[in-house]
Amino acid sequence: MDKKASNIVLIGMPGSGKSTVGVILAKKTARAFVDTDVLIQTAENQTLQQIVDQKGHAELRKIEEALLLGLKIKNHVIATGGSAVYSDAAMAHLKSDGIIVFLDADLATLAQRVGDFSARGIAKRPEQSFAQLYAERLELYQKHADITVSCAGIAQEAVCDQIMAKLTAIHSNQRRKTGYDARGQH
Repeated sequence: MDKKASNIVLIGMPGSGKSTVGVILAKKTARAFVDTDVLIQTAENQTLQQIVDQKGHAELRKIEEALLLGLKIKNHVIATGGSAVYSDAAMAHLKSDGIIVFLDADLATLAQRVGDFSARGIAKRPEQSFAQLYAERLELYQKHADITVSCAGIAQEAVCDQIMAKLTAIHSNQRRKTGYDARGQH
């Protein structure tokens, strides 16, 4: 990260709080908010679950990748779908003007928050359990994240505060590395 990215991109499992935290974070950082799951549903005129039921999980992932690659926005908080990390191209595009924040929650917390995941529109193989999906995706979230914030047992406001503190630390380190002071001057 050689520059100050304008977008904050939230990644994580269903139930990690991307949509809820995203709205609060957008307000706290004076950015617009976009939820890519909502964009997909609007573009396809179907819920995520309908897409999975009718076209399969692989098609939902393709639709998601195309939508993410087509995003051309600045100064937004972007809540991605949980499967966004399957596309290296989409993640590289998001990272080109964004800092990727992984909202990390343990499996028990996620399972409690999601409840019946069979109706949630999750892009997973039909035989795959939620625990198997978690194990498969965890490595991808860690691979793509610039920042990781643990969000199990923490209120959304506190998660936002942690994200903002980590963003401030990153920007401070960047200024020191480039020789700029707090006013943006040499």
